[in-house]
Amino acid sequence: MRPTSCRNRRASSSCFTFAFLLLLLNFCHIASIAGQKSESALTVVENTEGGGAEEEEMTVDEEEEEGELEVVKPTAEWQTLKPGQAVPAGSHVRLNLQTGQREVRLGEEQMKYRTQEHREQEEAQLSFSPEELKRAMKKIKEDLNTGRKDPEQQDSVASKFRPLEELKKDMAQLDMLVETDFQIMKRLLDQFNNSNSTTEQRLSILLELEYMVHQVDNAQTLCSMGGLQLILQGLNSSDFRLQESSAFVLGSALSSNPAVQVKAVESGALQTLLTSLATAEPLHVKKKVLFAVASLLRHFPYAQRHFLSHGGLQVLSELFKADGGGILRTRIVTMLYDLISEKELISQLGLDSALDASHDERVRQYSEVSLQGELLEKGWCRLVPQLLESTEHDFREKALRALLAMSPVCLDQYRSDSSLLGSLVSLRVQYEEMVQSEMIIGEENGYFSEIMELIDALQIKMK
Repeated sequence: MRPTSCRNRRASSSCFTFAFLLLLLNFCHIASIAGQKSESALTVVENTEGGGAEEEEMTVDEEEEEGELEVVKPTAEWQTLKPGQAVPAGSHVRLNLQTGQREVRLGEEQMKYRTQEHREQEEAQLSFSPEELKRAMKKIKEDLNTGRKDPEQQDSVASKFRPLEELKKDMAQLDMLVETDFQIMKRLLDQFNNSNSTTEQRLSILLELEYMVHQVDNAQTLCSMGGLQLILQGLNSSDFRLQESSAFVLGSALSSNPAVQVKAVESGALQTLLTSLATAEPLHVKKKVLFAVASLLRHFPYAQRHFLSHGGLQVLSELFKADGGGILRTRIVTMLYDLISEKELISQLGLDSALDASHDERVRQYSEVSLQGELLEKGWCRLVPQLLESTEHDFREKALRALLAMSPVCLDQYRSDSSLLGSLVSLRVQYEEMVQSEMIIGEENGYFSEIMELIDALQIKMK
């Protein structure tokens, strides 16, 4: 019995020893596993963006095992992670303690190279490989060949466009519908010369012609077509409306157009205009006729000489005396001032020996125009001061400028004219107050100051 009992005790001890060794082996294995770093471990780092204890930021060292998880594409801004979503390696993850949700954004290395990678991706998307280009060109060639071989397709394309011959016919019709200025003026003159045309139709024609003759070429073309004679006939019409409109067209055609000025003088336009001014006609007609006279004489010494020889200054003086409102007076004085200034300017330029022979010829032509002598002889030294009696500042200014321009030949008569001396003294007192008012509001060189300077200049000459 003793041997048996001993053997049982030995077996029990061996079993205990084996169990202890097995437990020790399992414990070492667990410790070994715990000592290793998990592939999906998260490292907690300090939050540097002011979240304090409310937020914790974690860096994902390695990519999690995705499996069936949805991988989020982080951006530069924090975005909330939904349950079951995974993040790429290198991303920043934090736990928002206020909301209890995880948030993710790009890591520093990702943000550093994001712009360059994004640009490279876009360039890769926009670029084409040589093989792709060859395939595209081959497809285009095949489409073209298919279209040439397919008559039905060609017919469908041709049906969308009109035939060339039809287009040519339409263009020819358009050319027939478009009128040139020459054709328009010819049509208007034919209508004006038609005996069946009414006065209203002729007035409408003259209005259109006045618009067209502002162009130098059109005015010259009108003369070559015989239109000047028709306009002069309108000046001799018994209808005042036709007279006014004809004078308006003539004055517009003459403005700054030497060729038309020569044709007008040769056609007797100056005598017709002076006759219209001398006859008893309404004011609105005389205004347009005076406009035509001024346009004819401006920068044309030949016409100025004929104007003086045909009694033009005498006609103007009678018109000046008859005008009570001052409108015609002002226009006449302005025209005389322009003619005097124009001649003086040419004479001053003639002193320059460097000018060409054509200018010398113009100086010679102006020297034959004895304008200021005619002004003295026809009594204009006494007439122009009467315009100072007007209450209009513009009328007074024009009169003062003309008086200064005429002073070389009229100075003696100015000094003997007591009414002129009194008017200048009275005007100076009046404009002194106006100048003071201008200075109060900050206009040191205003309009009234200019008038004062004209008065002072004239008084100095008369001393």
